[in-house]
Amino acid sequence: MAGNTFGQVFRVTTWGESHGPALGAVIDGCPPRLPLSAGDLEEDLARRRPGVQAHATPRKEPDKVEILSGVFEGLTTGTPISLIIYNRDVRSKDYDALREVFRPGHGDFTYQAKYGLRDHRGGGRASARETAARVAASGVAQKVLDRDNIRVIAYTLELGGVRAENLDESIIWDNPFFCPDAEAALAMAQRVKEVKAQGDSLGGVVEVRVKGCPPGLGEPVFDKLDAALAQAVMSVGAVKGVEIGAGFAAARMLGSENNDPLLPGGGFATNYAGGILAGISNGDEIVVRAAVKPIPSIAIEQQTIDLSGQPRTLSIKGRHDISAIPRIVPVIAAMVRLTLADFLLRQKAIK
Repeated sequence: MAGNTFGQVFRVTTWGESHGPALGAVIDGCPPRLPLSAGDLEEDLARRRPGVQAHATPRKEPDKVEILSGVFEGLTTGTPISLIIYNRDVRSKDYDALREVFRPGHGDFTYQAKYGLRDHRGGGRASARETAARVAASGVAQKVLDRDNIRVIAYTLELGGVRAENLDESIIWDNPFFCPDAEAALAMAQRVKEVKAQGDSLGGVVEVRVKGCPPGLGEPVFDKLDAALAQAVMSVGAVKGVEIGAGFAAARMLGSENNDPLLPGGGFATNYAGGILAGISNGDEIVVRAAVKPIPSIAIEQQTIDLSGQPRTLSIKGRHDISAIPRIVPVIAAMVRLTLADFLLRQKAIK
């Protein structure tokens, strides 16, 4: 498999590179008669797009999506939906110095090893720019979830060691870090300022909560819902770890602490399972956390090699984020939506 297609029933194939003329997605398996317009896909794209936050790359892309097929008179037709987003602010010359050099922490070396060549312009297919197509496709997935009143909420839980202690959903989009804690957002701003002055970058943690997911989603043994969510979230380039529910903290708990007691009236007294038991949703809130590594493009001089294996030193210039957070927040939410839409349609086929 080429690894560019995601899902079994609700299938999404993304295409395009960072500095190509455009990128996009083809969605197959979307049910017919769902209301859909380009405007429905642009809210999360606006949150992901570059050139918005002061600490993000100054590359300015409008990220306007066009629907080329699969919609007639405002409704999905059940046939493949094709989406396209044109790249409008490409400056490939910024990457000329990287044609013969591998950037530490990037996919330059591994793409060269796999294909025998690579697109050095912004990382090509390995660039985070590719995720715009995922976010656009997830807007279609949300239309599927809307029929069952499933809501996906994502936010920055931690950035550069600063962690949100309060979770106020109403303020997530009111600060540049998409953080649910106003005080923590201010501390994050100070931390970013410090690290930017040093020419370095930051990592953090994104948390996703799914409300309204019915019990029963997921397959036994090898296609568990939590396994699929972990794969989906790990497919985002900067993600290096995934937790469901209590996650790694469960390893330090007693069974009597970690088990979620079932209540006579329905539901659970606690939610250490993160809404998933035996790989199947239990009707409780699904909780997923993603560990996001620091952006590898930094001004600090690093050791590397060139195409001939000779040692080189490298300081990355050009337009780059200080952290993948917060622009990665809608991307991780997108992968959760795509996973849930696929599993929801699979469950409806069973029933």
